[in-house]
Amino acid sequence: MSATSQLEQLVAACHWIGSRGWAPATGGNMSVRRDATSCLLSESGKDKGSLTADDFIVVDIANNRAASGRRPSAETGLHTLLYRLFPDAGAVLHTHTVNATVLSRVEQGEVLRLHGYEMQKSLSGQQSHLDSVEIALFDNDQDIAALAARIEAFARTSPLRYGFLLRGHGLTCWGKDVSEARRHLEGLEFLFECERQRRLLERS
Repeated sequence: MSATSQLEQLVAACHWIGSRGWAPATGGNMSVRRDATSCLLSESGKDKGSLTADDFIVVDIANNRAASGRRPSAETGLHTLLYRLFPDAGAVLHTHTVNATVLSRVEQGEVLRLHGYEMQKSLSGQQSHLDSVEIALFDNDQDIAALAARIEAFARTSPLRYGFLLRGHGLTCWGKDVSEARRHLEGLEFLFECERQRRLLERS
């Protein structure tokens, strides 16, 4: 599928995300791989629910540079890291949802483990609710280069699949294309909501 078609799908996904309140107050950032060396990344400070194709900036995957001089998202370095780590990644979605943000603070370990949910099968490669899904958790950091280095170091020794959580911040997920990234986002959000509710009920 062409980069133009993927960008059209990404714009539609951004409107869908915005309609659900998953990227409030211009938060979040979205991108799609343009080719082997560059991606198209949402411009900083834009409402994700009303983005157009003109609101995406060409960014060099190797060095995070935006040739146009416009300012891409603050988390540009996380998007480009994922495109470098995963050559088959075609789209990255970063959202600020209540479920992801709350669970990222409640869970104290390095991973959030999900088990026993049929909707785990919404994630590529997951075949059964009997398996466990581990979503990596990283402490938030305003130094994106330092954060990216920690994520890269984790990925060298541990599986990093579907997405990761930043404490008190939100979810970043990806897929081979916009459709898969969107499915991973929706599936993970459902799982996070279930897990949050389960933990609340267990304490009541």
